[in-house]
Amino acid sequence: MSKTGLSAGRPDIARPILHRDWRDTYAARLIVTDVLVLIWVVFGVQIAWFGLAASDIQFRGRLNEVAVSYTIFSVTLIAAWTLMLGIYGSRGYRVLGTGPQEYKQVADGTVRLFGLVAIVAFLFHVDIARGYILIAFPLGLGVLILSRWMWRQWLSVQRLDGRFSSRVLLVGSEASATHLARELARQPSAGYLVVGACIPSGLVADYLPGTEIPVFSNVEKLQAAMAAVQADTVVVTSSDELAPHRMRELSWSLEPGRQHLVVAPSLTDIGGPRIHTRPVAGLPLIHVETPRYEGMKLYTKRGFDLLGSAALILCLSPFLGIIAIAIRLSTPGTVLFRQDRIGINGRHFNMLKFRSMVTDAEARLPGLQALSEGNAVMFKMKDDPRITPIGRFLRRFSLDELPQLFNVFGGTMSLVGPRPPLEREVSEYENHVHRRFLVKPGITGLWQVSGRSNLSWEDTVRLDLYYVENWSMTGDITILWRTAKAVVARDGAY
Repeated sequence: MSKTGLSAGRPDIARPILHRDWRDTYAARLIVTDVLVLIWVVFGVQIAWFGLAASDIQFRGRLNEVAVSYTIFSVTLIAAWTLMLGIYGSRGYRVLGTGPQEYKQVADGTVRLFGLVAIVAFLFHVDIARGYILIAFPLGLGVLILSRWMWRQWLSVQRLDGRFSSRVLLVGSEASATHLARELARQPSAGYLVVGACIPSGLVADYLPGTEIPVFSNVEKLQAAMAAVQADTVVVTSSDELAPHRMRELSWSLEPGRQHLVVAPSLTDIGGPRIHTRPVAGLPLIHVETPRYEGMKLYTKRGFDLLGSAALILCLSPFLGIIAIAIRLSTPGTVLFRQDRIGINGRHFNMLKFRSMVTDAEARLPGLQALSEGNAVMFKMKDDPRITPIGRFLRRFSLDELPQLFNVFGGTMSLVGPRPPLEREVSEYENHVHRRFLVKPGITGLWQVSGRSNLSWEDTVRLDLYYVENWSMTGDITILWRTAKAVVARDGAY
């Protein structure tokens, strides 16, 4: 059977793992760096605020003669802060590596510690220097999050080679196991390395189709299969072949604390905030909220677009003027290029760009279609002969997109959203792709920060539809930040 597809560039799934659980190792390293960060911040603020001389906390009322130095208070604060980060699960393996939950747990623990200190100070009439507290807590939170972000970059690199990842044995039908294996392979940074598959229907094969993942046929010998591939996590991809009592027995067969069970429903591209688990009558029901494109979220997004585009236009106006003059003097033709695009609810609008091509570029397009280096729908060409010298520079840094800020200000586009398509592209869409018209198109979006012209059409659609189904203001801000990095890297821009 073929071993292409997922086999290319994937880590060696047969490599033995260390006996000590990577989760414990990683959590221990986080504890060490958390403590070092807090020592640096808390004592740094103490020295900056009070100097090197010893200073005591002041008590009012009957405790006015009690003397407690700020050094003792700082040590206590560091210990309590470290403990609070553990209590709120900021080092739990379920939140490490991907998603914002780890940062939320760090922030929750910090804010609650701040509140606890304030309550204790009020109840016991403790006069703690306000500047010391107001500097230490936000600075500590910021440096903690920076430290966790740095650890996450390191962890992502390790997971590309299969280290510090859950070694997964898939249990389910051949189709569902293959699909989930491909989806997990897209994001190795999530920390799930698929090392085997168990097909309860009795299928016997060397590998899952198109992969290097070995297949086992007897779910009754699950522990033997896990030992063979040194798996520590079982992921059930479909329960059609597994009766409820067999699912229960499967969970009982796993070693508590060392082996883990995950049930993967037949859902993909669903954002975390839309998922809620609710146990009912012993059944783990998963509630998936349907996307909503109305109400306060839309007003918030429009306000963000309006203020953001206005601020950028104001700040970049001298720069926009320089680009306009350079285009006008370098080649004949207009400064701006207007092109008919399809926007929200299928409405047409004129999208603005700085002209980066010769004036008869559209007329030359039919003769170049056969040379397209883009995907199945979008025309892309690295060395497009229609691009002017100044246009090549503008495209390299995505500066030709800047006039779209006026589209955003006018309301036909958003700062973040799906790519605005041409009418000829829309004519080739399958029915489900039209869901991208439920929101306004954007200057940037998930596809732009994930490879742009290097993506296949299927990946472009998948990313755009994921955004449509799961958009949020937090996600928009994250995409804008990633856009800035992508522009600097110039990856996929041509």
